[in-house]
Amino acid sequence: MTLAFLARSGLVVSCQARPDNPLHGAVHMSAMARAAEQGGAIAIRANGAADVAAIRAVTRLPVIGIAKRRTAGFDVEITPSLADAREIAAAGAAMIAIDATDRARDGEVLSELIGGITREFGLPIMADVATLEEGEAAARMGCAVVATTLSGYTANSPRQDGPDFELLARLVARVSIPVIAEGRFTTPGELARAFAIGACAVVVGTAITNPREITRRFAAAAPAT
Repeated sequence: MTLAFLARSGLVVSCQARPDNPLHGAVHMSAMARAAEQGGAIAIRANGAADVAAIRAVTRLPVIGIAKRRTAGFDVEITPSLADAREIAAAGAAMIAIDATDRARDGEVLSELIGGITREFGLPIMADVATLEEGEAAARMGCAVVATTLSGYTANSPRQDGPDFELLARLVARVSIPVIAEGRFTTPGELARAFAIGACAVVVGTAITNPREITRRFAAAAPAT
């Protein structure tokens, strides 16, 4: 397993668009990834086999692949099963990101999922967590990196307006694997702070790749008519 793209600290751009977004689809996301590469990103995070494959075809950047799947009665959406991971591995992902929280998932239990990905694909795993305890557990189970992605989005992690720098610092201090900062980053200054704390990379999505949400932020500041 290689983490060569993390040899230098840098920006990972998340190129994702939900089905209701006008930019949804592999054509748009691959173009977004090309723009991110030209802008200096070190890697791309992408959702689904079609987007991963399309991005791999047009950029030289490694792709952190996820497979989002919603199932009624289960909280976990990010790569909940080995079958989901198999699709994005086949599409050319260099790393597979999974929800590594302790919530209910429609798939293998977390330890079996991590073991299965490692044995079948030999790919490094990025553990998206919400708490220090989940990050420590993911490291023990063999994940290659841990990320603050889900902080503020689970029942046992408080909602925040900005990045969870406290969780980032605690993970950096307590786990022996690289830590990636992700979640609600909107300014270059926030990235600089994350790197100063010890993040090996920072993932930014909405603030770069979601023009609809960026427009809404600016439109909200316009005077009412």
